[in-house]
Amino acid sequence: MAEKKEKPFVNVKFSESLMIVEAPEKDERLHIPVLTGMRQPAFPNMAVGMNVIPMDAKAIEYAQKHCEGRVILLMRKEKRDALGGTKLGRREYYRMGVLAEAILEPGEGDAPRAACRTICRARVENLCNEHGCIMADATFPQDEMPGSKAEEDEVYLNTLCLLDLLKQLLALRETPPEEMPKYLATMAEIPMQKLPDYACTLFPAAPDDLQAVLETMNVRERLEKSLFLLRRYLYYNEMRGNMMNKVTKRIEKNQRVFMLQELLHDVKRELGNDLDIGENDIEMFEQKLEEIRPFLNQEAEARILEELEKLKLTNRQSPDYTVSRNYLSWLMDLPWHTTTEDILDVAKARAVLDGDHYGLEDVKKRILEFIGVSSLKSSVGGTLLCLIGPPGVGKTSLGRSIATALGRKFFRFSLGGMRDEAEIKGHRRTYIGAQPGKVISAMKVCGTLNPVIMLDEIDKLGSSHQGDPASALLEVLDPEQNISFRDHFLDIPFDLSKVLFIATANVRDTIPAPLLDRMEVINLSGYIIEEKLNIAKRHLIPKLLPRNGLVKANVSFPDSALRTIIDGYARDSGVRSLENALSACMRKVAVRIADGKQRKDEKLVVKSDLVKEFLGKPVFYDDPLVSHPIPGVAMGLAWTAVGGATLYIEMLAIEGNHELKITGQLGDVMKESTQIALSLVERQAGDYAIPKKFFKNNKIHIHVPAGATPKDGPSAGITIASALISGASNRALPPNWAMTGELTLTGRVLPVGGIKEKMIAARRAGVKDVILPKENERDFEEIQERARAGLTPHYVSMYNEVYKLLFGGR
Repeated sequence: MAEKKEKPFVNVKFSESLMIVEAPEKDERLHIPVLTGMRQPAFPNMAVGMNVIPMDAKAIEYAQKHCEGRVILLMRKEKRDALGGTKLGRREYYRMGVLAEAILEPGEGDAPRAACRTICRARVENLCNEHGCIMADATFPQDEMPGSKAEEDEVYLNTLCLLDLLKQLLALRETPPEEMPKYLATMAEIPMQKLPDYACTLFPAAPDDLQAVLETMNVRERLEKSLFLLRRYLYYNEMRGNMMNKVTKRIEKNQRVFMLQELLHDVKRELGNDLDIGENDIEMFEQKLEEIRPFLNQEAEARILEELEKLKLTNRQSPDYTVSRNYLSWLMDLPWHTTTEDILDVAKARAVLDGDHYGLEDVKKRILEFIGVSSLKSSVGGTLLCLIGPPGVGKTSLGRSIATALGRKFFRFSLGGMRDEAEIKGHRRTYIGAQPGKVISAMKVCGTLNPVIMLDEIDKLGSSHQGDPASALLEVLDPEQNISFRDHFLDIPFDLSKVLFIATANVRDTIPAPLLDRMEVINLSGYIIEEKLNIAKRHLIPKLLPRNGLVKANVSFPDSALRTIIDGYARDSGVRSLENALSACMRKVAVRIADGKQRKDEKLVVKSDLVKEFLGKPVFYDDPLVSHPIPGVAMGLAWTAVGGATLYIEMLAIEGNHELKITGQLGDVMKESTQIALSLVERQAGDYAIPKKFFKNNKIHIHVPAGATPKDGPSAGITIASALISGASNRALPPNWAMTGELTLTGRVLPVGGIKEKMIAARRAGVKDVILPKENERDFEEIQERARAGLTPHYVSMYNEVYKLLFGGR
């Protein structure tokens, strides 16, 4: 059944007879019906066919009975909506239309149609609802003809131009040759004032532009407006034609190239020459597939075969060909079966670790235990170790040493600041330029199923609207899930269970809890002076000499100079500051040799006084309060993200009302510890030899120096209480004492963390005696002897024991 074509709402055609009926007189005024269903303006001397609404049908019926069938055709105005589109306004009409004779004709179904013959322009006013339709008062303006000889000449020239453009328009419309004389004869007979109206019926234009021509009564201006519209339409058609020609030529060129390539392909086959790149790709992939097929899982094999078939049927010039080829390359290059044999020799592993790192005995012990257990199992299963410690202690290099000791490939990538989940699990292939994630990339680079992959700075993972990388890592690191890890790009299971993952972090607190639960944590503490001294002699100096263009014969650092550098310029937990200081000294030596102040075969011994000349004023110095304390000041021990540190608590009493003031950028927990210490000391003031009503008559100010550094935590509780007692009783604490421990309102001393880091900081500051919670006795004893040498621990359970140790019978 043929599809039924819908008739246009309005059908306009310029009448062959230029004057159907006589136009009204200039001053005549008629009260006649208005048809409002026009979507575009009609011009005089046109035949118009249109569907009508019931109200317009009543208007035609009324006109037949009372107005000799005459009506006004009027177009409704359009409005702009919020999105920039147009819509018809309600009861908003243009004031210029055309007078027409209209009759009703039967239409399709129950909808009638109107057949109209337009007569002349009509200006309407006083629109109103009468007789079930819209009525209006109409007048009939006359054309304004040229008034001077110059205007007549201009109109004549514009008429010729318009006739020429109309001929071009007829050529664009592909008018049949037999009808061209008829059109040309019609145009020649049309008066110049009616020619613009005729032109506006031959090409599409915006209704507002056509209405502007209709409303123009000056013949010269009417010609100019129609010329502008016609030129714009012809320019648009010419530009569109040029664009279509360019597109057609491009398509023809591509087709020609494709045909020539196919022809060249057939010629090469006939001559027996090598196949082209596309054929080589397919043969290469098929050959690789046969090599790895025994090791593929069922899903991977099916996916590769499917993609190969797709590649064979895809045109090599198509973008899909490159996408499929890239996907197959990744699948074929992954190590589906290649592994390296693990070296499970504890003695060799110990030699490698000792050769690369000095100290870190606890860490080495744990790693050797791991290798020893693996040797009994004859394999190293997928394990996740997490090395947590301050910057510069050798976490990253330790991971590389573990890989060397096991004889495995090593790959490192940093997670610091990573916010996109696709960095871990890859992009889906629907995106342009999609690639696998870092984990699959590492497997391809290493070329084995059992590499050591280091996830550096795991505590600095971020999250954003692009996803949460920490959540994406859960599947990677979970031994129960990573045996069938799915990268978004590959979208097939891949085995990561044999990978040894090593993560590094500076602090434990910012590692997401689900990740931390999957990892075996190994804590790395900072180095003491003796360890730094040996690291400098064994590792740093030999490494830095060639970097600065020197050899051993040019410079040497005695132990005293190294101690000066460590104590005055490199007190951080790691060795980065020490490395920078040594490099600065070597650069000074290089300059001396370059300036001729030192011969190349002459060795410069960098002594302590020369260190100060090279490096300037020491950055760190010994605080006199350690050996010569004053009343109201107590030394505490703190743990930070960069290692242990000493912390002074200062107390000052000011005469005034009972009040507590706290400064030094303290966190909420430390502020609460201060309030607890004050309440405890105030309640037992008599037991601590504090004058009666001291706290009632004084304002207490507690300050922790280094005010620009935020501080928090409960471990300063007993230190704050000791500072309060010292200041209130005007008794200084004994020299070279430091303490750490959480204090409760009942006077109990609770255990704290970071004991090893705190002891290293105490030794660095010259402390001799340390007060520790009783529950931390085991932590202190587990510290290596050389790290706690010279420190005398005093274990306490209640604060009264702290008071006796510090103040005794005083």
